[in-house]
Amino acid sequence: MNRILLVEDDENFVFGIEYTLTNEGYEVIHAGTLKEARDALAQHEIELILLDINLPDGTGYELCKQIRVDSEVPIIFLTALDEEMNVVAGLDLGADDYMTKPIRTKELLSRIKAVLRRHSRPEQHSNIWKSDDFEVRVLEGVVFKNKNEVPLTTLEFRLLLMLMSHPKQICSRTSILEKLWDVSGEFIDDNTLSVHIRRLREKVEETPAAPKYIVTIRGVGYKWNAETTGAYR
Repeated sequence: MNRILLVEDDENFVFGIEYTLTNEGYEVIHAGTLKEARDALAQHEIELILLDINLPDGTGYELCKQIRVDSEVPIIFLTALDEEMNVVAGLDLGADDYMTKPIRTKELLSRIKAVLRRHSRPEQHSNIWKSDDFEVRVLEGVVFKNKNEVPLTTLEFRLLLMLMSHPKQICSRTSILEKLWDVSGEFIDDNTLSVHIRRLREKVEETPAAPKYIVTIRGVGYKWNAETTGAYR
């Protein structure tokens, strides 16, 4: 279970965020001041910090700067300050992300998952993936089918990697959307995903209307319908 430190002095806001995170399986430790936050960090192993900027005994900027002296624990600022200078200041101090209030809970959950993924230990995997008639050179960012290069956009390439890394397993639309958002740096909605799937099929399938590789699992998501060698799990 991931343990999240929520540093926030607005009790109503805390109640809503705690309720949401707890229901998603996170353990939440609340601190209403910088002192309480420092005490919590000294007593617990924390996987991620949600940090307000304006606090009764100082600013979240101070705490972020102190933490970054010797820790890379993920930090997401949650604040009502939405001016560009505030965002830049937080990121320059080493924060991983920045959200302005009012917070949309689904967006917050997606950003938490994205930040935790980026900080997870990288797995060893091969640069060359092979699946049926396809060869993917991961580090070069190129795909070949029957030794002919398949021109893909960055998002199409990432989408193909997501599917191929889970051969013959269903990838839910939700999980794909979260990962696409993470790597692209912009919000990808459900309709946009459908467009990317269609365009990717047009490039990799012999008959896009009757796909052999990118198969739709109705109401759930998609799967890569061939074994893949060299891919990480």
